[in-house]
Amino acid sequence: MPEHKTHRLNPRDPFVIDTRELGRRPGSMRRIQRTVPAPADLGVELIGVPVGAPLELDLRLEAVVEGVLVSGTVSGPVTGECVRCLSPVGDEVEFDLQELFAYPDSATDETTAEDEAGRLEGDLIDLEPTVRDTVVLGLPLSPLCRDDCQGLCVTCGARWADLPSDHSHERTDPRWAALERFGEHRPDSQEK
Repeated sequence: MPEHKTHRLNPRDPFVIDTRELGRRPGSMRRIQRTVPAPADLGVELIGVPVGAPLELDLRLEAVVEGVLVSGTVSGPVTGECVRCLSPVGDEVEFDLQELFAYPDSATDETTAEDEAGRLEGDLIDLEPTVRDTVVLGLPLSPLCRDDCQGLCVTCGARWADLPSDHSHERTDPRWAALERFGEHRPDSQEK
């Protein structure tokens, strides 16, 4: 039997669910809806859920032979910046989650590595790692303010969305720069 690290769960933690009311009869089910504050670092580099923002959990706990199957949705606000123009991005997102939390000494508990399946600690389930995995893996790595965002002008750095349609910068190819001097000394009219 593999040895798993255990740390004592706090039943008052908003991410911890007590499964005593569910029992261990396969097929018994319980619905849970709760709002929890978002933990720190719930996101990727350019977008994430603000610390303390309300996350809505709409879950179904179902007792199965090997443990408790938790399925449902997690939803909440995300903020970040557009990868093309660096404008602020904000949205409400909803992700589906599903995780089996194995009973101690079940076949799943004995045959899986610690990080492959969730574990019940007594009658308690810690949902924070599952919520974190669900949200972080569901967020876009390259968020956009709009699907058609044109980004920034490479010359002046202004947002293309804020610039007039005829915006341009005169640039001379450096390979032809020396020839421009000949055009500057050319007389307006030629003498015959």
